[in-house]
Amino acid sequence: MQYNDWFFVVIFLPAAAALYYLLPLRLRWTALLVFSTAFYLLSCGGRILILLATTLLVYVTGLCLDKIQLSFQEQKKGLPKEERKQLKKQTEKKKRHVLVFSCILLFAILFSVKYLNFFCGNLNILLDRLQIASQIPVFHLMMPLGVSFYTLSAASYIIDISRGTCQAQRNYLKLLLFLFFFPVIVEGPISRYNQLGKQLEEGHAFCYETFCEGLQLILWGLLKKVLIADRLSIYVRYVFGSFEKLPSPIIILGVCCYTYQIYMEFSGCMDMVTGSAQLFGIRLEQNFRRPFFSRSVNEFWRRWHITLGSWLRDYIFYPISISHPFQNLTKQTRKYMNPYYASCLPMIAALFAVWFGNGIWHGAEWKYIFYGLYYYMIVVLGMLFEPLFVKITGVLSISRESRIYHGFQILRTFCLVNLGMLIFRADTLTKAKDMIFSILHNGPAGEEPFMQALLGHRIGIVEWSMFAAFLLLVIIIGILQEKGIGIRKTIGGSPLPVRWCVYLAAVCILAAAGAYGPGYGAVDFIYAQF
Repeated sequence: MQYNDWFFVVIFLPAAAALYYLLPLRLRWTALLVFSTAFYLLSCGGRILILLATTLLVYVTGLCLDKIQLSFQEQKKGLPKEERKQLKKQTEKKKRHVLVFSCILLFAILFSVKYLNFFCGNLNILLDRLQIASQIPVFHLMMPLGVSFYTLSAASYIIDISRGTCQAQRNYLKLLLFLFFFPVIVEGPISRYNQLGKQLEEGHAFCYETFCEGLQLILWGLLKKVLIADRLSIYVRYVFGSFEKLPSPIIILGVCCYTYQIYMEFSGCMDMVTGSAQLFGIRLEQNFRRPFFSRSVNEFWRRWHITLGSWLRDYIFYPISISHPFQNLTKQTRKYMNPYYASCLPMIAALFAVWFGNGIWHGAEWKYIFYGLYYYMIVVLGMLFEPLFVKITGVLSISRESRIYHGFQILRTFCLVNLGMLIFRADTLTKAKDMIFSILHNGPAGEEPFMQALLGHRIGIVEWSMFAAFLLLVIIIGILQEKGIGIRKTIGGSPLPVRWCVYLAAVCILAAAGAYGPGYGAVDFIYAQF
């Protein structure tokens, strides 16, 4: 089942909302559990057993960590200061052992279903090159739905308990609901227990305004996905599959179309799931904040897939960069080098782990690892050359706060992001390299004439006009949102006839121009495969 299926929108979601509000407040979480279970079973059947095992692991771990902490609270009473310190060290050591053991098991599950084939396949290639006859068998395991998303949520849950920022949940079923709540299981956002878990457990009274805002978001997300992303996918497949014979401008256009497609699809999915959660009075974390207004790659990733970035920041970047070895390294290197560059060393090391993790999280392929390291290289070079950039703009009397300079930064970031998207979308790293060479060498005239490559393959003047008009609408809405103007509240506060005209127009456009019928079919969500 997918969020853009009519069965989900017209039957599943209304049925879930109806049962939710028919039950007493204290039992409403059970309706979400029932429909989340049904959603998961309909989507991937017996693979739910892996999710149940993961939940059992983190459930037991949470209880163990809680028990260790409670034991410390009891034992420290009346102890002298030095003995309390010693007891605290022992307690932290116990918690660390439990946490490390549990995280190893947790990520071992993820590794076995997502990365084992990749590891075995590459090891076999190495053995073959070393002329070693023995080969490691490659297992064809089916990956459970949302495994990358719920694994990170599960890890954050037990880490937060270990840090004392989260209380362990003593009801297994409530913890299970947190990990596979049906609006977030497919593509996130990657949730923290303190933010989402409590909302799921407590029943929410019906709120007409929140309910309507949820419906608005679902409709807006469907427009992005079905009207734009699914249609663009046809042209993107054509360009990435036939780039050798295409003119350079068409290849560049195809890459930009893919960036447009993945944004419309992923942010559209986030709109749909956020709207779906709002039908139950539940607020999910924001996962997109107008990323193409970013003036640097760093800022882009603070606005794109926000919950993944914040997870990598809180659980990888900070622990590494503020660890004692790296803090000592900074102190030592400050004696011999510029303080700015000395302070950059821990960040450079931590950022490698962050971007390698970002890349490998997206998929078990070398192109995803290179994709992450591509951004690592850009971020690190930006840090190292920042003092030089400041001097150059100062010498040239360029105001770094001027609109022209900001426009240049936005354009530069957009170009860098599109190159990253090319790597991300290409079938392999070799294909990505060949595509870049084709852009540089094919010129304006490829084997296929420019207009034939532009107009055709089910994308004509009407479709290009629709894409351009929708893009302009998204840009205008983004500018208004950047200025703090709430579009949904503006529409919601309009007179009833105006509101319903907007809603009916959107539904009619969706029905008339959406990617349905022969030749289209339902296009899977790109991020669902991760």
